[in-house]
Amino acid sequence: MSGINLKIILKKIEGQLKSQKAELLKRTKITSNDRKAVELDQSQVGRLSRIDAIQIQEMALEQGRRRNSELLKIEGALRRINNNEYGYCVKCGEAISPKRLEYDLATPLCINCASN
Repeated sequence: MSGINLKIILKKIEGQLKSQKAELLKRTKITSNDRKAVELDQSQVGRLSRIDAIQIQEMALEQGRRRNSELLKIEGALRRINNNEYGYCVKCGEAISPKRLEYDLATPLCINCASN
């Protein structure tokens, strides 16, 4: 593959990663109210409503943790693109399978290192 084609492919991947990042940040902003502390004032909210609110809060917090983890992966992949290290395992340095990268553009590990 020529250097020009590789640059075009990397620019496309970079655009896709930036789009994924923007979507994750948008979802984080939209769900910010769900992660706020639940009020325990029984005069305003009944017991079951509080339990529902706490469950919603816990789910939102877990989704936020997962989004943050994905954001870190995406930021790492963008750094690797800028450093000409994209497509290589950060652990062993071997090339990551193109099929694996197609499945997850931000994956930092080859299949062997991810399995260990």
